[in-house]
Amino acid sequence: MENLTALKLEDKIDVLSFDIYDPESDSILKKSIWDFATKRLVLFFYPADFTFVCPTELKDLNKSYEDIKSANAEILVISTDTVFSHKRRIETEKLLENFKIQMVSDRRGELSRLFGVLSTESWNSARWTFIISPDNILKSIEIVTEPIGRSTNELIRKIRALEFVRSNPGEACPATWNVWWQTLKPSIKIAGHVWEELE
Repeated sequence: MENLTALKLEDKIDVLSFDIYDPESDSILKKSIWDFATKRLVLFFYPADFTFVCPTELKDLNKSYEDIKSANAEILVISTDTVFSHKRRIETEKLLENFKIQMVSDRRGELSRLFGVLSTESWNSARWTFIISPDNILKSIEIVTEPIGRSTNELIRKIRALEFVRSNPGEACPATWNVWWQTLKPSIKIAGHVWEELE
């Protein structure tokens, strides 16, 4: 891996721009992080288009894409493949029929280097997920070894939890928290008595 400490939680993300294959319009787009300024942005790095675990992850994301958007978030999937490889992958892999999520081509590895996810052995991106707040602050980093796919349900849970704590300063979400579940208000008074707060 290269530059593993490039970015850390609570870092401000500078202006980023990227080439995108948009499967819905079948076109190549140029976008920047500012195009998503009012939303929480998920950057979902994966190793390569023509691999094995990756299409299962992309299918899982696509299945829940409307849930992601309803949580005031947008997601971009990113690999070091070209936009043409992205297009071909969508056309040939049955798991990716009706795929709607925009696909970033990080052909020169600039984004992968910035986020510290570029493998200097394969020159592919590793399996990392980053969640960026609407004001461009890095709020979540997930890393998993290459043979293991990630959970879209857990991603959505984290997006919703981040939205909750942003809208409710001073509150915290306990383990496995989900919408409408009880939260915590950390203070010296509940130290050692968290179980009573959650009863």
